[in-house]
Amino acid sequence: MEAANLIHKLHLSPKRTIRVIAWMNEENGSEGSKTYAKDHASDVANHFAAIETDGGAGHPLGISMKARPETKTMLAPVAAILQESGAGILSFSEHSGADIDPLDKAGVPTFSPIQDSRFYFNYHHTAADTLDKIVPKELAGNAAVVAVAAYALANLEQPLPR
Repeated sequence: MEAANLIHKLHLSPKRTIRVIAWMNEENGSEGSKTYAKDHASDVANHFAAIETDGGAGHPLGISMKARPETKTMLAPVAAILQESGAGILSFSEHSGADIDPLDKAGVPTFSPIQDSRFYFNYHHTAADTLDKIVPKELAGNAAVVAVAAYALANLEQPLPR
């Protein structure tokens, strides 16, 4: 949500709609994402890309993607911009996230921020998994990476290859 807020605060107008969805129930069967995919099955071809952020809030390192190889070339200028903050890695992955898996299976290119996750599982899904563990600067960096990626994807001249 902060990524969309940043785009709004900067008075940017993307060519394509950027939709923000707060999924629910990933840990108990992914009903939120499955329902979204079912409800939007008739217009999935209009989904240009999907981004999931569900890896904590460690320092952003770049963007992971499950997409065709030529996508990396298309996003090279984005990586160059993000490199200034240390987040310029573009890496292919076999999985971008459980919440966007139904869209991935429908052929939508998927993305997620790459984060420094060395400490993420120290607290993940424990009683100590509380907001005070978040480093605000790192969380803000992640929001910025997602905002840059979302805005860039929404403004590509050509659709991403499927």
